[in-house]
Amino acid sequence: MDASPETLETLTRCFLQTLSPDRQPRRQAEEYLASAAERPGYALAVLRLLSDASVPDQARLAASVAFKNHLRSRWSPTPDSAISAIADAEKEQIKTLIVRIMLSSQPPIQGQLSESLAVIGKSDFPKAWPSLLPELVASLRSAAAASDYSAVNGVLATANSIFKKFRFQYKTNDLLLDLKYCIDGFAAPLLELFLQTGRLIDAVVAGGGGGDAVLFRPWFESQRLCCRTFFSLNFQELPEFFEDHMKEWMGEFQKYLTTAYPLLDNDEAGGGREVADELRAAVCENINLYMEKNEEEFRPFLSGFASAVWSLLVSVSAKPNRDRLTVTAIKFLTTISTSVDHSLFASPDTLRLICESIVIPNVRVREDDEELFEMNYVEYIRRDIEGSDMDTRRRIACELVKGLVTNYREQVRVLVSAEVQSMMEKYAANPAENWKDKDCAIFLVVSLASNDLVDVESFFKAVIDPELKCGDVNSQPMLKADALKFFTTFRSRISKSMALELVPHVVRFLTAESNVVHSYAANCIEKLLLVKDDGRPRYTASDISPFLIPLMTNLYHVFELPESEENQYAMKCIMRVFGVAEFNADVAAACIAGLKTRLNEVCKNPKNPVFNHYLFESVAALVRRTCEKDPSLIKTLEASLFDILQKILVEDIAEFLPYALQIFAQMIDINRPPLPGTYMQLFGPLLSPELWVRQANVPALVRLLQAYLQKAPMELKQRLSEVLGIFQKLIGSARTEEYGFYIVNTVIENLSYDVISLYVLHIWNALFTRLHKQRTIKFIKSLVIFMSLFLVKHGHAPLVNTINAVQENIFGVILEQFWIPNLKLITGSIEVKLCLVASTRLLCESPSLLQDSPPILVLWGKMLDSIVTLLSRPEQERVEDEPEVPDIGEAVGYTASFVNLYNAGKKEEDLVKDVKDPKEYVITSLARLSALAPGKYPAIIQGSLDSANQAALLQLCGMYNCSIV
Repeated sequence: MDASPETLETLTRCFLQTLSPDRQPRRQAEEYLASAAERPGYALAVLRLLSDASVPDQARLAASVAFKNHLRSRWSPTPDSAISAIADAEKEQIKTLIVRIMLSSQPPIQGQLSESLAVIGKSDFPKAWPSLLPELVASLRSAAAASDYSAVNGVLATANSIFKKFRFQYKTNDLLLDLKYCIDGFAAPLLELFLQTGRLIDAVVAGGGGGDAVLFRPWFESQRLCCRTFFSLNFQELPEFFEDHMKEWMGEFQKYLTTAYPLLDNDEAGGGREVADELRAAVCENINLYMEKNEEEFRPFLSGFASAVWSLLVSVSAKPNRDRLTVTAIKFLTTISTSVDHSLFASPDTLRLICESIVIPNVRVREDDEELFEMNYVEYIRRDIEGSDMDTRRRIACELVKGLVTNYREQVRVLVSAEVQSMMEKYAANPAENWKDKDCAIFLVVSLASNDLVDVESFFKAVIDPELKCGDVNSQPMLKADALKFFTTFRSRISKSMALELVPHVVRFLTAESNVVHSYAANCIEKLLLVKDDGRPRYTASDISPFLIPLMTNLYHVFELPESEENQYAMKCIMRVFGVAEFNADVAAACIAGLKTRLNEVCKNPKNPVFNHYLFESVAALVRRTCEKDPSLIKTLEASLFDILQKILVEDIAEFLPYALQIFAQMIDINRPPLPGTYMQLFGPLLSPELWVRQANVPALVRLLQAYLQKAPMELKQRLSEVLGIFQKLIGSARTEEYGFYIVNTVIENLSYDVISLYVLHIWNALFTRLHKQRTIKFIKSLVIFMSLFLVKHGHAPLVNTINAVQENIFGVILEQFWIPNLKLITGSIEVKLCLVASTRLLCESPSLLQDSPPILVLWGKMLDSIVTLLSRPEQERVEDEPEVPDIGEAVGYTASFVNLYNAGKKEEDLVKDVKDPKEYVITSLARLSALAPGKYPAIIQGSLDSANQAALLQLCGMYNCSIV
C-alpha cells in the first residue's frame, strides 16, 4: 500500500466511519481496514496520515489507536502465528519517522504514538534500534532549551514506557547491559532537566507563588515523569551515576514533600492539586525503593524524609483524589517499620500518634466508601474481599500496623485493643449515630487477625453473632456486610455446630435489598462449603439438607433484585451447593428450570463472563450430581436443556459455544449406547470446517468428538476419514497438537483394528511428517504415549509392521531416537503406567527387540535403562522443565476464549487396569524372559544400565522375589 493522497483520503474516510453510530458503514470501514492491514505498507501509510495536520483530529486519533494495535500484533508475531509480520524495510522507515511525528502531535495522539514506540522498543531496543536513545536525548535537550514542555513530556513519556522493562524483567547479564547503555546515555540529561525544571518552579515560589496554573502543570508533569524514569533506572540496583548524584536527587525530592504550592494545591477543580499530588506520590515511591534496596546509602537522608512524610500524611485531607499520595506515603513508613531503622518509631508516644493520627483516620469508612457501597457494589466487593484493595487507604493503614507489630508487638496489641474497645463503647452509646466506629473496629480485627492482636472468638460472640442474628436484614447494611465478611474470613476457626446454627440466618440475608449484603451472604455460604478438616469436607449433603429449599429459593431470588440479575457470587454459590447437595427429581427439575431462565436471559446479551462461567458450571454440576445416583434422570435434564443448547449452536453465540459443546459431551458420557437420534443429528455439523477455524472452539469440539467416539464408535466409522482429517490439521500446529492426539488416541482406543487398519498408514505419515518439520518435547512425549496406546490395544506386531510400512526398518530409528530417550519424560500416573506396560511388552515379547545381533542387544539394554529410570526415579529428577506453548484460553474473558468446565470434565480411563502394580509387571516379565535364555540378559544389563539403575533393578527383583538369570 502506497501513501498517495488518494490512499490517505480513503483511510481517513474509513477511520471516521469506524466512529459512526450506524452499523452498516461502520462494519464496511472495519472490513476495509482489516483487509488493508494485510497489505505491505499499511502501517507506514497510517503513520504518514498521522503526520498530516489537514486530517480531522477524530480520524487521526482513531488512526493512532489502530496503528498501535497493528504494531502490537504484527511487529513481532509469534513463530506459529498466522499473522504476517511487518516487512523489515517498512519497519526501518517507521523507526526513522515515529519520534518526529510523535513530538509534533497533539497530546492524545502523542500518547498513542508513545505507546506504539514502546511496542517497537520492547522488541528492538536497544540492539536493533541503536539510533533511538540518541534521538530521544537530542529531542529532549532541544525541547528543554526551547522550554517546549509539551515535547519534553512526550519524550519523557516515551522513555518511561521503554525503561519500564527494567522494573519487571529478571536480572540477567543482557538486561544489565541494556540498563547500563540506557543509564550512560540518559541519566545525565535526565538530571539536567530535573534540576532545570526545579529551578523554574522555585523561581515562581520565590516570587510569591502567583502566576498561571496552566503553565505550572506541565512543569510538575515533567518532574513526575522524571521521577518515574528514575524509578525504572534504579529498580534493579543502585547505578554509580545515581549514587554519585544522590544528594542532588534527594534534595529535590524532599523539597516537593515539604513545600506548599498554593497555585496547584488550591486548584482542586482544575486538577492542579492532583498534578502536585502525583509528583509527591512518585517521590514517595522513589524513596521507598531506596529504603527497600539501598538502605545503607539512603540512611543519611532517612530522618528528614520520615519527618516530611509524617507531616504530609497528617495534613492530607480525607478526600478520595488524594488516595494515591496517602497510600504511597504510608507504604514508605511501613517499609521503615520493618527495617533495621525501625527505632525511629520506638517511643510509646510515636506509636500512639501513628495509631491515632494515621491508622484510625485512614481505616474509618468515608463518604466515597458509602457511595461505592450503594452505587457500585461490584467495585466495592472487588476492593473489599477480592484482594484488590492493597492500594486503598484502609488496607495500607493496616499493613502499617502489621509492620509495627514486627518489632513492637505488645505495645501495638495494647494500643489496637484499646482503640477497638473505645470504638465499640462509642457505638454502644449511640448505635444509629456511631455505626462507623463499629465498622472501623470490625475492619481492624479482620485485617489484623493473622497477627493475633485481638481475641477473634470472643469478638465473634460479642460483636458478630448478634449482628448476624438481627431480624432486620436491611438495617445498617454496611455493618451486616462487615459481619458476613468476618464470618467468611474466620470460617475455619468457627466450630461446625456454631456455623450450622448461623447458616439459616445467613440464608435470610440473601433477601437483603443491599447488593453487597446479599452478595456477601452468597459468598459466605460458598466459602463455608469449601472448608476441610484433614482433607475431608467439613460440611456434607446431610448438613445442608435441612435448609436446602430456602437456600435455593433465596439464591434464585437474588437474580430478581435490581442490579443483581447477573450476580456472580450468587451463581458461584449455586454451583458450590450443587457440588455438595443431593437432589430428588422434583428439586433437580426446579433447579434446572431456574438455570434455564438465566441461560435464556444471558443468551440475549452476554456481558459478564465470570457470571456466565459459573452459570454453565452450575448446569454441569447439577447434571453430574443428579445423574451420579440415578442416570435415568438424564432424560429429564435433556428435555430441559436441549433446546437452549441447540439455540447456542444454531445462532453461533460465540461466547457460549465452547460451554454448550462441553455440556453436550457430558450428557453423551452419561447416556448408555445406543445414543438417542437427537445426538446423532448433531454429529454431522460437528465436523464442519467453519466450527474448527475459531480456536476457542477446538478444545470443546475435541471433547465432544471424544464422547461420540467412545459411545457410538461403530456408527461413526463411515465418517472416520473426516475425523482423521481434523486430527491431521490439529497436529500441524504446536498450539493445537495435544488436541490432535486426544482425537487419534480416542480412535485407537475405541475402534477395532479391522476398522482403523485402512487409515493407520495415513496416521503414521501425518505424525512423522510433523516430527520431521517441528520437534517439540511435548509432541514427542505425546507420540510415545500414542505408540504405547497402539501397542496395548492392538499388539506389538501391528505397531512395528505399520510403522515399517511407512519406510523400511524405520521403527528401529523411531525407537532409538525418540521412544527410548523420551520415555523418562512421561508424566501422569495413568500415562506412566501405560508406557511402562507397552515398553515392557515390546522389550519382552516383540521379535524386533529379541534378536541376537549386537545392535539389537544394545537397543534392548537402552530400552531397559529407560524403563528402570521411569520406574525408580521421582518425576522431578527425570523431567526437565520446558517452555510451554500458551493455552488457547487462559482466562475467562470475551475474546471468546475456551474455558474448561470442571464439572463436565472427561474421566481418564486406565487402559491397563488388569495390571495392578506396574513395577511387579516389569520385573516378573523380565524374569520370565531371562528364564528362556539363562545367562544372556545379566551381561546386557551390566553393560547398558548405569550403576544407579542396576541397583534399583536389583532392589526391585528382591522386592518381588524374582531373579534375572
